[in-house]
Amino acid sequence: MSELPDMRASDTERDRVAEALREALAEGRLDMDEFDQRLGAAYKARTHGELDVLVRDLPAPSRAAEPARGAPEGGADPDWAERVGGRATSRWGVAIMGGFQRGGPWTAPRVFNSVAFWGGGQIDLREANFEDRDIVIRCFAIMGGMEIVVPPDVEVHVNGVGIMGGFDDKASGPGVPGAPRVTVSGLAFWGGVGVKRKERKAVRKAQREAQREERRLEREERRKSLE
Repeated sequence: MSELPDMRASDTERDRVAEALREALAEGRLDMDEFDQRLGAAYKARTHGELDVLVRDLPAPSRAAEPARGAPEGGADPDWAERVGGRATSRWGVAIMGGFQRGGPWTAPRVFNSVAFWGGGQIDLREANFEDRDIVIRCFAIMGGMEIVVPPDVEVHVNGVGIMGGFDDKASGPGVPGAPRVTVSGLAFWGGVGVKRKERKAVRKAQREAQREERRLEREERRKSLE
């Protein structure tokens, strides 16, 4: 009998099992409750045996490890290790004939539940910390809309259901090593949920300043050439 099930599991092996669970969720093999339970167990698992039982009835993940659409070609944000962990500061958002917004330096939970009924909401993760490396955002947009903004280097998976509405999955794709994974699910009925990748505000500010400096240098060169 193999002794592998009793061997200690590595972070890479835990990530591989989490990937299989995410694909199973997307394909309808697991419901959200099963996914949440198994994902939590995967990151608490200490041995191969504890991991094996979580995916024994599932196929292996098939998604190729390619750069995310819109993600930077280099490594992950160097401070991701510091941004993962800690207690969530908000776990839900509700907009009824109004709106809600989560953004700035907040801590996103493992599962964030949001509802927009004749209203709208925005969930901005660019400056956020993450309670866990895998988080799920459940959106229920009933005659309303929601926008989710993520950093360009995180992994994104969108698997919501639209009935006379829709979920925009253009931002879906894998991220860079070390970055969190964000799964967006839920229901849009006569409404919509959009997911966008955007640089962090500090990065965008630095890019604008660099562009202004470049234009200034070009003007200076032209002025000198005319003297």
